Amino acid sequence: MKYRTYLIFGAPGSGKGTQGKILGTIPRFFHCACGDVFRALDTRTPVGQAFLEYSSRGELVPDEITLRLWMARIGDTVGSHAFKPDLDSLVLDGIPRSVNQAQLMQDVIEVKKVFHLACPDRAALITRLKKRALKENRFDDANEETIRRRLATYDEQSMPVLKYYGPELVRDIDATQSPVKVLTDILLAIQEES
Repeated sequence: MKYRTYLIFGAPGSGKGTQGKILGTIPRFFHCACGDVFRALDTRTPVGQAFLEYSSRGELVPDEITLRLWMARIGDTVGSHAFKPDLDSLVLDGIPRSVNQAQLMQDVIEVKKVFHLACPDRAALITRLKKRALKENRFDDANEETIRRRLATYDEQSMPVLKYYGPELVRDIDATQSPVKVLTDILLAIQEES
């Protein structure tokens, strides 16, 4: 059985986590943020060390590690009945981050819609990320050079995912709007589909 899935997609700082968390509070939606999976890792373990190594350089964690961790987390949530795939829609942010990941996940998820939180103003994203670094104590958002590398990595490796899913599944949403307006746009698009 494939998981009915909505993807929240966008550059670092575009608001994916904010929107995913809000959607996850609505009955029949279950939110899973790949970044939270990584940040929950024990950094004393080999996988935790690997995550630190890649993220501190602004690079993506290799697909095999990412997907293994993600599958384990989803399996745990299904096993604990926090996520009920027969009833709930899965809301993902931060995964898939590459076309390879999207291809590897196609047997597991049925993507209903990709919400692309578009924010072409990179200066605004950098400002958001620096504020988040202070507010949430996120070391990966504190260094401007690392932020710029993360944005370049996003452009090179993640943006092609939008082409992979195609215009029939991708809905562009202006991420510079207020979070409430972004949420409204997402909910209206989900409602149109139902």
